[in-house]
Amino acid sequence: SKMPLLSVPKEVAVGTAMLGVAFATGMLAGKKYPSLVFGPPKSSTSGMIGKSSPLRQYILDHSLREHPILKKLRLLTADHPWGRMMVTCEQAQLMANLVKLIKAKKVLEIGVFTGYNALNMALVLPDNGRVIACDINEDYAKIGRPLWKEAGVEHKIDLRIKPAIQTLDELLASGEAETFDFAFIDADKESYNEYYEKCLRLIRKGGIIAIDNVFWNGKVLKPRKDDLAAQSIHRLNEKLLRDARINISMLPIGDGVTLAFKL
Repeated sequence: SKMPLLSVPKEVAVGTAMLGVAFATGMLAGKKYPSLVFGPPKSSTSGMIGKSSPLRQYILDHSLREHPILKKLRLLTADHPWGRMMVTCEQAQLMANLVKLIKAKKVLEIGVFTGYNALNMALVLPDNGRVIACDINEDYAKIGRPLWKEAGVEHKIDLRIKPAIQTLDELLASGEAETFDFAFIDADKESYNEYYEKCLRLIRKGGIIAIDNVFWNGKVLKPRKDDLAAQSIHRLNEKLLRDARINISMLPIGDGVTLAFKL
C-alpha cells in the first residue's frame, strides 16, 4: 500500500520541532557517564561520540530538567545490578514532553523495572490521569513505589503484575480500545510485535507509541540467527517503515527509540 502523507493532529504536528531537537541530541549522544546511563551495555564503537566527551556533558547540563524524586530513584536504580536496564533520563524527559504535548490522560507502559519512567510520566499527567504499568516482577517495582508515594502520584500508577499480553487483552476485552493516548514499550524483545499490535488497537488516533531499544546495541544491523531479540526488533523495524497505519520517527537517542504516530 502507499505510504501515508503526514496527517496527524495539530498538536502532534507542532511536536515535530521538538523531535528535531531530540534527534540532534541523540546524534551527539553516545553512552552517558555511569551515574546517568542505563540500558544495554554499549560497545566501544556504538556511540556517536565518546562517553566522556565534554559536549556530551554539555547536552546533559543544558537540557536535563529532572524532578528531585526522579533523580533519587535514578540513583537508587544505578546501584541495582541490572540498573542499566532503565531508560535513559533524557529519553524519559522526551517521553514526558510528548505526554504533555498531546494532553494525555491514559498511558500504557510495558516494562516498568524500578518505575523511573512510570513516575516520570505520572508527574506530568493531570490528577485524574493514569499510567497502566505492566510488568512481571514486583520486586523491582518495590524500589520505586515508595518514591511514587513521596512524589504524590502513586494514585496515578496502576501497576499490574502479570504478563503484559494478558493485561492488554483484558483492556481490549473491557472495551478500552482507542481510549489511550500514549504507550511506551520496553519489555521482552521477542514479544515486541505483539505488544505493538495490541497497543495500536488501544491507542486513539493521534496517539503515540514509543518503542525502546530499536538499535539493540547495533545488533539489528546484522542479527545473528541465534539472537532472537535482535531478529525480532529488526523485523519490527522493517514492518514499521511500511506500516500505513502510522507515521514514524526513529531517533538515535539512548539505544534507539521509534515514535509511531497513529493515523
